[in-house]
Amino acid sequence: MAELLAPAGNVEALDAAIGEGADAVYMGLKSFNARLRSSNFAWNQFEAAVQAVHRLGKKIFVTVNTVVEERETERLYRFLAYLDSVKPDGLIVQDFGIVRMVQEFFPRLRLHASTQMNIASARAVNLMSREGIKRVVLARELGLEEIRSIRAGTSAELEVFVHGALCVSESGLCLFSSYLGGKSANRGMCTQACRRFYTAESAGGAVQGYYFSPCDLQLIDRIPDLITAGVDSFKIEGRMKSAEYVGSVTAAYRYVIDHWQEDKKGAVAAAKRMLSTDFARSKTRYWYDFNPEQPETVAGAVLNPEQAGGTGIYLGVLDRIRTEKNSTGGEDHTVRMATLSGGSYDPDEGDSIRLHRKDDTGRESHKVHLVEERDSVRWIDIPAGFSQGDPVYLLQTKSMSKRYRRVLPDNLSRFRRQPGAQQLPVLDLTPVAKDELSFFPEGLYVQVSTTGDLFTVQSESPVRVILELNRETTADLLEKKTVLPFSKKQVFLSLDPFCPAGSEVQLEQVIEQLVADGFRCWVVNNPAHIGMLKNKPVSVIAGPYLYTFNRWAVSWLENQNIGAFIMPYENSRRNLEATFETPYRQRVLVPVFAYPALFRMRFTLPESYDFSMFSDKEGVVFKALSTPDGSFVMPEDPFSIVDKVSFLKSAGFTRYLIDFSKTHVQKKHFRQIMTALLRRQVLPGTTRFNWKDGFYAPEKMEEYRNARDREPGSSSGAPAAQSRRPDDARTSGRKPAQPAGIRRHGVRGRGK
Repeated sequence: MAELLAPAGNVEALDAAIGEGADAVYMGLKSFNARLRSSNFAWNQFEAAVQAVHRLGKKIFVTVNTVVEERETERLYRFLAYLDSVKPDGLIVQDFGIVRMVQEFFPRLRLHASTQMNIASARAVNLMSREGIKRVVLARELGLEEIRSIRAGTSAELEVFVHGALCVSESGLCLFSSYLGGKSANRGMCTQACRRFYTAESAGGAVQGYYFSPCDLQLIDRIPDLITAGVDSFKIEGRMKSAEYVGSVTAAYRYVIDHWQEDKKGAVAAAKRMLSTDFARSKTRYWYDFNPEQPETVAGAVLNPEQAGGTGIYLGVLDRIRTEKNSTGGEDHTVRMATLSGGSYDPDEGDSIRLHRKDDTGRESHKVHLVEERDSVRWIDIPAGFSQGDPVYLLQTKSMSKRYRRVLPDNLSRFRRQPGAQQLPVLDLTPVAKDELSFFPEGLYVQVSTTGDLFTVQSESPVRVILELNRETTADLLEKKTVLPFSKKQVFLSLDPFCPAGSEVQLEQVIEQLVADGFRCWVVNNPAHIGMLKNKPVSVIAGPYLYTFNRWAVSWLENQNIGAFIMPYENSRRNLEATFETPYRQRVLVPVFAYPALFRMRFTLPESYDFSMFSDKEGVVFKALSTPDGSFVMPEDPFSIVDKVSFLKSAGFTRYLIDFSKTHVQKKHFRQIMTALLRRQVLPGTTRFNWKDGFYAPEKMEEYRNARDREPGSSSGAPAAQSRRPDDARTSGRKPAQPAGIRRHGVRGRGK
């Protein structure tokens, strides 16, 4: 029977999931997981949970599903050693570096590929299966027939999301939150830019809405089909949701799984009644009701611009607010009380609500503890940080709550395991062999999305050009036989990072034809591409979406016979240098200019989205592009470090990329970029993305604030510096000191 997998973002949710019949739970600890804003589990709680859940005959999986910077790899190694000693049933991972490290040191750990790994085809599943991955959590942008085709093409375990919040962007490919402030979705810091309120410039003037806030997934009536399709595990999203939510959703899916064979219609109807208290956003079956060949039909069932970014039943806005003293347990506390206006339900004590700041800068869930009636007006307690006019939503009522038997023992004192102080052996990447990179010369590379743009960029004589392989360029190359202004030796063909089952066979045929036609240089962005090009007479570069944020990920790709790499757009200078020491920097192509796609959506945007430009509440402008190959949101201000080319060259990075993907190349604009590059000048109207400051790191900001507080003349309440992530608050990427008498080398590239 298929497994029912429920989220456990905290101890209470664990109790609810197990109490309602989940076969397995997944949870995160305090680091390396993609829901860092959830409560997560302390070391002793997790160790106790593993033992308790196993005694109940259930399974427990741990999310280690973020990308890891080089400076964090030793901490990761210690964390994996800890998990190896506690023995959960599986680790859900995104970073290829974690796969490589587990292969080398912890072969007993069972690995599951996270949905963030963006696996959507049998080719990709089988490649990861050969690398020791036991289960794949498929990308959410797949239809039922595509899942059936993947099942027919692989023996690996398959897991699919069946309920909960959706990402508007294709799995693992969202850069929006990272672009806005370094809070990367690939690092568990997503600020949900898709849920925000935007102003768009349409033909009729300015219009506003939640243009990229998707509905929530609900596949309760597709469970029988997915069971017969051979799915091994059904996953409920919600590690940041309440125990009440986890309990009610788990109960509904448990009922259908157990009863659909005896009464399919009745079981689904009963389960839907159980889900009637799920006060989240409106529901969608996403791709399960649509033909992947008709992406224009999907968006209307997924996006609703009128739907607020928040979840729950609208209760109105905060009206009057007062602050008072309240005594509990003999201690005085300051309590903020408020009234609501504009809604149709008055919250009771024990209800769970969510408050949103009206300027969309923050949200917080809150359980109501105090209710007062004054002059026929109801006052409820609210958390700090909210003010008059902020909207409030109902998540769960007290009547929906249910007491569950506690899973963890009352006394956790005997659970004392924690990560130790082990030293990670230094990994040496593969030395560059003579003539190995002859296909990858030093100099300037330019990437474009149309064959016409190749003619525009040829004037600057780049050493190589990268042509995006899309519907238009495929037709130009194979049907129209367009004569290009560069030789085939000078052209790299770049494959789209999303490779779904619906187009897998067709893409393989296209690749076969193009290789036979003489195109021998390729950029791969998905594990499926590696499998498709295996054993072909080609040279391959790992694209920016095969994330190489640490040398262990680089080593894993080296084991796939890939020896050249395009730096991920989110990367920083410090991490790039730490990952690739000087002898290996000739393997790297560094983007110095790009309009990075912030959202990549499989569907085309609705016809009602008759705009190309939109802005957020702070006036930052973005571009929306809808094509037959999908839709994209891009920044108006491009990423640029063209003025840093001299520094890059002196540091040993001698290959540079100007990326015009999804952008029509204009001669004047291209000439401005080249002039700035040659003169080492800053391009106006551009951003550094994460190049200078790196990823947002709360612990580093805390260290920085503490350091400031210790400075003479500083006060404990001094605000943080204006720089969001100052360089002097960062941890060095250098190797740990080598203990006397211990040779820490011994792990080399191209080995398992």
